[in-house]
Amino acid sequence: MNKKNIGLILVLILVAIMLGTYITEQIEKSKQIKAESIGREVELVGAEKGKLAPDFTLQTLEGDTVSLSDYKGKKIVLNFWASWCPPCKAEMPHMQDYYKKYADKENVVILAANLTYEDGSKDKVQQFIDSFNITFPILMMGNKEVVNTYKVISLPSTFMIDTDGRIQHQIVGPLDQASLKEYVHSLK
Repeated sequence: MNKKNIGLILVLILVAIMLGTYITEQIEKSKQIKAESIGREVELVGAEKGKLAPDFTLQTLEGDTVSLSDYKGKKIVLNFWASWCPPCKAEMPHMQDYYKKYADKENVVILAANLTYEDGSKDKVQQFIDSFNITFPILMMGNKEVVNTYKVISLPSTFMIDTDGRIQHQIVGPLDQASLKEYVHSLK
């Protein structure tokens, strides 16, 4: 082997090391960003913190008509989601586990408002709900009216509403059970 080939091999080894280091750093940054984005509270853009949550009336997946104001006196977790949204899929089991364990103890209801106008059909939503054995109320939005009222810009978006019907938190990104419990516990 001549000096030229040895030099080329050394350069290739150095490039491989640099590339490996770069990829490892990018993976670590991605993990950190992902960890930081879970349950991240944001500044309220539409509905203001401390203000009464805008009332609305929607049909449930079962066809019943409900209004947000029907739940005054309860702590409300108002979650905007869609079946095509991967972070929404990630948080649904946590929401169901939380609801099953704490809904009665904590005087809380989870209202999951589906972007039905984007999901396409009630059957698609039902299939999604069945796959996660969801038991909390699923609200169907046939248009963007409620999304616009709440100024939802990213999914999932969750509003924490206290027993007086006032918005206390808006969280963008998926929530886990511990985060849900912490946010709900902070409500009066």
